[in-house]
Amino acid sequence: MLAGRTGALFVVMLIIVAASFTLALALGSADISFIEALQALRGEGPEKVQSLVTDLRLPRALTAFAVGGLLAVAGVLMQVLLRNPLAEPYILGSSGGAAVAALLAMSLGMGSLIVDFSAFGGAMAATLLVFAIAQGTGSWTPTRLLLTGVVLAAGFSAATTLLLALSPDQNLRGMLFWLMGDLSFAFDPARCLVLLAVLVVAGTLSARHLNVLSRGELQAAIVGLPVRTFRYLIFAAAALATAFSVTTVGVIGFIGLVVPHLVRLVAGSDHRVVLPASALAGGALLVIADTLARTIMAPRQLPVGALTAAIGVPLFLILMNRIRAERYQ
Repeated sequence: MLAGRTGALFVVMLIIVAASFTLALALGSADISFIEALQALRGEGPEKVQSLVTDLRLPRALTAFAVGGLLAVAGVLMQVLLRNPLAEPYILGSSGGAAVAALLAMSLGMGSLIVDFSAFGGAMAATLLVFAIAQGTGSWTPTRLLLTGVVLAAGFSAATTLLLALSPDQNLRGMLFWLMGDLSFAFDPARCLVLLAVLVVAGTLSARHLNVLSRGELQAAIVGLPVRTFRYLIFAAAALATAFSVTTVGVIGFIGLVVPHLVRLVAGSDHRVVLPASALAGGALLVIADTLARTIMAPRQLPVGALTAAIGVPLFLILMNRIRAERYQ
């Protein structure tokens, strides 16, 4: 019965992913039919349509899927690490560090490659800083790590505001779009797709350990799990996924928070299901949000982070209200 339900869930998820890609390939400032989009993927049809689909929309949709999947997987891992359902990829300040470093590079007039390297370095440096401060002279606890991340994230936010205030006017639009998530130049999905595949496979194979650790460190230690080492691995994986996402498309919120909640509500708490299902759901959600960002006010494009927030906030409030109602029944 459980296997059948799990299989049905993944079939539905794959259908949603396929539908999101179909919409992403067909819709935009120049709409084409679904049949023309599928023909273009097979190398058929007019050359302009083939170029539009294969050179522009498909790489962008693949990047959106990979980044959404990475953010959702990072959210699952952070919630296990901190044993807090409100934890999400940016809670440790990695996005704030990436934003400060990238905006500093932009304000100095650096090229896109330097900006990418700066964002990646800033994300990893911020994550390591949070970890070092939280650990102090002893071992860190989930609560200490969470509070340290929140405080440093607030500091990074203040630094970001200061950089925006001091930046030249001609740079502000690009900076603001990057801060709110922008897939306009996201045409290289390979590295994010590879990392997503590695994390999903490794996380699914380690799902039994994730299940045990999510119930508490004492229980994990009793059954023989090397808690300290495994926490480091989870921490590194979540930080790497967040850093790759921020470097690729900028700051996009709510996916790592909402998607794991939604998947657990439907599929339960077994990470053999939660982790891969969250990757699929997060990827599909960001593909849909990016398609909406391209089409709502076409040919103008909206920042996709604003769309994910518009989708994520009411969805999260509905989930919280439902959970509270079930708790008091």
